Amino acid sequence: MKNFFRIFIHVLLSTGVAGLCALIVIVLYTNAQLPEVNDLEDIQLQVPLRIYTADGKLIGEYGEKRRTPIAIQDVPPTLINAILATEDRRFYEHNGVDMRGIARASLHLLASGTKAQGASTITMQVARNFFLTRKKTFGRKLNEALLALKIEKELSKDKILELYLNKIYFGKRAYGVQAAAQVYFGTTVDKLNLAQMAMIAGLPQAPSAINPINNPEAALKRRTHVLRRMLHYGFINEEQYDQVVESPVIASYHGRVIDIDAPHVSEMARKELVEKFGPQVYTSGYIAYTTVDSRLQSLAHHAVQEGLLEYDKRHGYRGPIGQLTVSAKGAIDKASWAEQLKGFPKTAFTWPAAILSVDNHGAKALLPNNQEIEISFDSMKWAARQFSRLRLGSEPQSPSDVVAVGDVIYTEPSGNNEWAFSQLPDVQGALVALHPKNGAILAMIGGFDFNLSHFNRATQSSRQPGSNFKPFIYAAALEHGYTAASIINDAPIVYRDANVEDAWRPQNDSRRFYGPTRLRVGLTKSRNLVSIRLLQALGIGKALKVIQRFGFERRNLPRTLSLALGTANASPLDIATGYAVFANGGYKVTPHIIQKVTDSQNNLVYEAAPVTAGLELANKYDPESEDDDNAIDELVNKKSSTNNKQPDAARAISPQTAYIMTSILQDAIQTGTARLARNLNRSDLAGKTGTTNNQMDAWFTGFNQSLVASTWVGFDEPQSLQEYGSQAALPIWMKFMGAALQGVPETKPEQPRGIITVRIDPSTGMLARPGQPNAIFEIFSQNSMPNRTAVASGHERNIITPSSSSGDSLF
Repeated sequence: MKNFFRIFIHVLLSTGVAGLCALIVIVLYTNAQLPEVNDLEDIQLQVPLRIYTADGKLIGEYGEKRRTPIAIQDVPPTLINAILATEDRRFYEHNGVDMRGIARASLHLLASGTKAQGASTITMQVARNFFLTRKKTFGRKLNEALLALKIEKELSKDKILELYLNKIYFGKRAYGVQAAAQVYFGTTVDKLNLAQMAMIAGLPQAPSAINPINNPEAALKRRTHVLRRMLHYGFINEEQYDQVVESPVIASYHGRVIDIDAPHVSEMARKELVEKFGPQVYTSGYIAYTTVDSRLQSLAHHAVQEGLLEYDKRHGYRGPIGQLTVSAKGAIDKASWAEQLKGFPKTAFTWPAAILSVDNHGAKALLPNNQEIEISFDSMKWAARQFSRLRLGSEPQSPSDVVAVGDVIYTEPSGNNEWAFSQLPDVQGALVALHPKNGAILAMIGGFDFNLSHFNRATQSSRQPGSNFKPFIYAAALEHGYTAASIINDAPIVYRDANVEDAWRPQNDSRRFYGPTRLRVGLTKSRNLVSIRLLQALGIGKALKVIQRFGFERRNLPRTLSLALGTANASPLDIATGYAVFANGGYKVTPHIIQKVTDSQNNLVYEAAPVTAGLELANKYDPESEDDDNAIDELVNKKSSTNNKQPDAARAISPQTAYIMTSILQDAIQTGTARLARNLNRSDLAGKTGTTNNQMDAWFTGFNQSLVASTWVGFDEPQSLQEYGSQAALPIWMKFMGAALQGVPETKPEQPRGIITVRIDPSTGMLARPGQPNAIFEIFSQNSMPNRTAVASGHERNIITPSSSSGDSLF
């Protein structure tokens, strides 16, 4: 009853004696309908989703409302004073309804017949913004007043002001003072100067109409009004006022502050978070931390973009992308040109530019921002005219052989304010890097530039991997008793199919045949005929059963011998996940990109618990039973329950097979198709190139024990690259891996039990004779070591087949 009389007195003083009885009924009814104020204690501000790297670098922000909540004690007193002076000078004195303000507004209404601003207190604005509509009616005003009184009773003044500072709209999708500081000035509230604070304080009156971006003149007038009120109420002195009042408006729109360029990563994470938490993830203030390492992501970004630009330049200049008009007298309208240039796409590495003039030393060009730059002739010498990827014109002898005034071309910054001649690649590429122990995605690039194409080629593409797939065939053979010394005949094969008119005559890339070949040599040299005959001997069914353990879906694996040449369909992420099995000792890990998610109060709402490669199963794996499919299947599905947070990964292949395959793939770098990678001067790297039929796709996937990375280069609409994987994809992998492992000590895989090293005859794969001069060392699983010694003549060419596959024809 006491509350009722207090409300009654306020209403009586506001409206006069007339209509008192009716107002009593209205107040009683309205008061009963008002929401509970204690709901404000648990209010959930609409805060956008933010996505970070594992080391805390922002890579994405999603949500219609830009808001960064801030505690009242973190708001500068000067900004608080600016807002109080403008919106509610007596905030700390009234009890939610300012009777002086209401009286002043009422007198203005009687005198002028129009409504005046200023009657609403900050508390009333909080009531309106959190609970009520913005429609100006007497009923809403009454609700505001009554609810404001309730709010003042339940909450402290500082809490009410904090709610206001975080809720109020400041224009340009900015809600709250922290977001406004970022949007208009690209900083945080603690770094604002007096002029900027006054500008922000004046915006709540009409945030869309008088903000400094939409209407700088109106914003300046409003800022002056705020400064005058601050001076009037003693919040600033005359000297401060004079210094600021004439200063120009310096504000511009500042988009999301992104620390690291990783749009494909943030988009992949966003989709996963929406699936996990629903659409409310955009407004609930969730903070998601990915598994991505910011340093590795930056290295991957530069490696892919530089590698694709280099590929593009190797294949010549395709000509200007546009032509701007020059008057008959040779006059150039630079302002018009700059505006037209804004219509051409810009990327992180390449800018559109228009040629202003050409001389013997180079060209002068105009950028979209009106900046004039010099492009040296040295940076143009690559630009022989492209007639086709196999046919280029002669090397240019002068800048005029390349460009003319009005040409729209691309340039790239080369440091020290210098610019180089370039062009926008029409080729695409992807790179994905994983932690082999738990599948955490450490870096991912899905294309040359996200702004040009949102398609993520690292995860969404489905391309043939070519020889990059062969290691999985060889691993399946080792799992079924073959060895690195088994001999397969590299000789011509002709396959005929009654349903196909032409016979299949697979070839090696060299168009040569090398006769009986050890498996180690067959893989390091990427011999196609060895792979096909090996798959034929093993049996496609057996091979598929093992290959699926690497994570490949059965529907993407053809049940034909072409599988040996990599005609499966896979993404770079699929391939990298498969190679992680070799790197981690034989375990199948699951790639993942979300590490943890917290809510707006920093409470943990999700944390990944990835399966992790360990040693528990390695010690339980019996190599004597590795030719027993049932024993293998049992181990593949077996997991340890010793650590529920990070369960042990399932085994895909034996630790012995993983160790031997790593050794063979290290040879592929030292002596095989990936010899270029020897320039990294590391002995712990292993990997394999891949090139598909007609050079449509170029691949390289490689690893050591701490990092596995897969690269792909190709065209979205398949056409020949006219380059092999060692030319197009391997250099990108090297740029990334060389920088990623710089300063990191070399690591060697731990040799598992059941591995032995013996000397063999390189021609036969048999045990070497005592004192044989050309003998080499080879590693074997203990149950598959050759049980014969090479004959003295050295001419024996037996094909070594495991007993489990007797009866299979090897031709």
